[in-house]
Amino acid sequence: MTSPTDQRREGALVLFSGGQDSATCLAWALERFHRVETIGFDYGQRHRVELTCRDTLRDGMAQLNPLWAARLGPDHCLPLATLGAVSDTALTREVDIAFASDGLPNTFVPGRNLVFLTFAAAVAYRRGLKHLVGGMCETDYSGYPDCRDDTIKAMQVALSLGLDRRLVVDTPLMWLDKAATWRMGEALGGLPLVELILEASHSCYQGDRSKRHPWGYGCGECPACELRAKGFWQYRDTAYVAETT
Repeated sequence: MTSPTDQRREGALVLFSGGQDSATCLAWALERFHRVETIGFDYGQRHRVELTCRDTLRDGMAQLNPLWAARLGPDHCLPLATLGAVSDTALTREVDIAFASDGLPNTFVPGRNLVFLTFAAAVAYRRGLKHLVGGMCETDYSGYPDCRDDTIKAMQVALSLGLDRRLVVDTPLMWLDKAATWRMGEALGGLPLVELILEASHSCYQGDRSKRHPWGYGCGECPACELRAKGFWQYRDTAYVAETT
């Protein structure tokens, strides 16, 4: 088993979309690993504006903490247009967001996280990074099967076998709801990190950054906005109760 001291000498590659979850995961990784790089994917997503948030978030975290700045390494952004081309979903087409007959929302991009992890593993192999860090979660999520813990564990085994090198897929948000994710952000970087995530990250599936809400930018109606807003208000209510008791 890897000790915390040994882990701090290792490197990590964070799957970094520019959203709230991946931003929190980046801060989590910067607290734990001596070298942290980031990777994003342009697959023709409707909310491609999230990719433009990544530099602001990375720069902001470096300014928040000198140790984080020293540990933050290069960013990689890979074009994966083929994934978007074969995906007939509400994240890659201009169609209304709805639920399919199987109960999954039509924002589910089949195989997306499997593809992301495979490409991330290839980059991590080349860069000498042992850990992949992703914001997958099966507590507050839309039911995507490629976000489930069993899926991620199976991918970790397959990637380690296929590369003949042990890779660890870390999912620090797997059992957290969105309120707990906000609390994790505050625990890692205080209110300045919370404010950075509020202002600079993007979660809205519609790619709408024209409306600024207390919980950040978004249309306020899509499933991603609803989850983010609900979690934020629960986090704020919990913080208020703690301050007054």
